[in-house]
Amino acid sequence: MEKMNVAVLFGGVSSEHEVSRVSAGYVVRELDREKYTVYTVGITKDGRWLLFSGSTEQMADGSWEQDPGNLPCLLSPDRSTHGLLVLAGDGTRTIRIDVVFPVLHGKNGEDGTMQGLLQLAGIPFVGCRTLSSAVCMDKAVTHSLLTAANIEQAHYLWFYADRYRTGADIIKNKIAARLDFPVFVKPANAGSSVGISKVHSLDELDAAVEKAAREDSKIVVEEGIVGREVECAVMGNEDPVASTVGEIGASAEFYDYDDKYKNGTSQLFIPARLPEKTIEEIRRIAVRAYRMLGCRGLSRVDFFVREKDGSILLNEINTLPGFTAISMYPKLWAHAGVEGSELLDRLIAYALAV
Repeated sequence: MEKMNVAVLFGGVSSEHEVSRVSAGYVVRELDREKYTVYTVGITKDGRWLLFSGSTEQMADGSWEQDPGNLPCLLSPDRSTHGLLVLAGDGTRTIRIDVVFPVLHGKNGEDGTMQGLLQLAGIPFVGCRTLSSAVCMDKAVTHSLLTAANIEQAHYLWFYADRYRTGADIIKNKIAARLDFPVFVKPANAGSSVGISKVHSLDELDAAVEKAAREDSKIVVEEGIVGREVECAVMGNEDPVASTVGEIGASAEFYDYDDKYKNGTSQLFIPARLPEKTIEEIRRIAVRAYRMLGCRGLSRVDFFVREKDGSILLNEINTLPGFTAISMYPKLWAHAGVEGSELLDRLIAYALAV
């Protein structure tokens, strides 16, 4: 069988650059070399594309950027190229790519921008298409669409940061009238809990909005939910399937960036410590939201289960979830017996089924 050329993209111009490097290391290690020829392309924080042939350890620690074997490259939007243009010292050469695995988290990777380039280039890729990637990345838009679909969520409101600068009192009054403290203040377009603050009173709002505004011009405020934080992995195209539900026992006040990717002290429970009826309902809602928002390939759908009444509230959808050693998405599928190279084979098959 002829091998398929797979390009794995990592890094990116994003606040989640470091997480992407670690996630991509998992993908590069687990891809079956008997089936695939793997090309790794790193994108620096300042937007340079480099064809990298070193180790996953270099990817993880950031030293990959200094590798002397790096070659400048770019992904051509010209469909006749169908791949990479590599700028070597003796001229330009092309590498035909059969499928791209964009292991990019956050802005400029998971938000539809990279997906748009890949669709323009006519190259199949793992994950959601342009529109669904953009919709799921923007928490304000996601909230609005899920509300229209009568999918229950935490109470919320959103506003533009520049409106807060000129009319903070008006926005504070709306928050006080509609939401109970504590609330979470989030950038609408960011992932991995970057820029999020838990706010206990109106006095703390200014600093929280300023922090969120460093990540995005649109701000979302959500009511705090007392309950369990759970996640469901979904994969597929027209007929997606959902994993069982995993539960996060966060070690911090909430499941923040360090808890997700650095200290590893949070506990994961698979399956979640919930009644089977609740787990099945979460799985059903996860698939419904996935299909309604046009997702393909994979996504992780996150929920709260409220302590006082057991109600299920959809939190957010991540179209390119983490693939680190402590990430829930691969762990949930491993629990179902689909792990490592088999999981990646399935995701690539979904990418090719266009």
